[in-house]
Amino acid sequence: MTEIPEHLRKRAEEARKKAEAKKAADSGGAGAGNGGDPPAAAASEPPSEAESRIPASLLERSRAAKARAEAAAGGGASGGGGGGGTATAVAPAPAAAATAAAAPPLATGPGGHTQRLLTVVKSGSIQDIKATPQDKVHVWPHLLAVEFVAALACTAFLLIFSIFVNAPLLQLANFNQTPNPSKAPWYFLGLQELLTMFHPMVAGVTIPGLGLFALILAPYTDRNPSNKPEDRKFSISLFTLFLMFWAVLVLIGSFFRGPGFNFVFPWNAGLFFDL
Repeated sequence: MTEIPEHLRKRAEEARKKAEAKKAADSGGAGAGNGGDPPAAAASEPPSEAESRIPASLLERSRAAKARAEAAAGGGASGGGGGGGTATAVAPAPAAAATAAAAPPLATGPGGHTQRLLTVVKSGSIQDIKATPQDKVHVWPHLLAVEFVAALACTAFLLIFSIFVNAPLLQLANFNQTPNPSKAPWYFLGLQELLTMFHPMVAGVTIPGLGLFALILAPYTDRNPSNKPEDRKFSISLFTLFLMFWAVLVLIGSFFRGPGFNFVFPWNAGLFFDL
């Protein structure tokens, strides 16, 4: 089986025919008077590489394949002659013909061409990647611009709220009369409530310090980069526990502490808390 592509063979045949026509025209019809022998001889000669435009490697491969096929056919013919001195042309055996007919066809591409895959060039070897993309943005302007807009919104809200809602100051403090109960501002009532349960060192330093230290370590204990709440269960749970713990202490100190900072029920003794 020849390994020369079909389109190259067709191109070689066309070039061979053109060369024969050119030689016949140059000889002035001399070959026609001799019974057509010169054209036959010219046709039997293999065309040159310039005439057929077929690479030399393919021509050599085709000649070797033809030589092997002729040798195989000659061996079969001599074996069928019974070892005589004269080689006689014998038709190929039916089994050989059936085998040749049953040979798988060559895979053909568009237009009946048979191409062979020479090499595969990876896309990464011809692309020049200057920098590896990173999932990061600069602080300015991506973060600071959003924070500045949020600060402006909070300032506008406080300004409008202060126009419509008054926040009068209380009367001057009388150092001879201490209010009962004497409560801290609402944002410090959680610490004041802890002072009723623990030693001042524990309530004022140890417990708040541990809470702040746990919040500082939160970004390092949960390094999940996702922004979705369902993917940040640990961080959300930690902050929820801290918030609820402090909110409960503030609510108890605000509404459930009466005279002498004793525990009372607001629906029985009333409210002892002023904003």
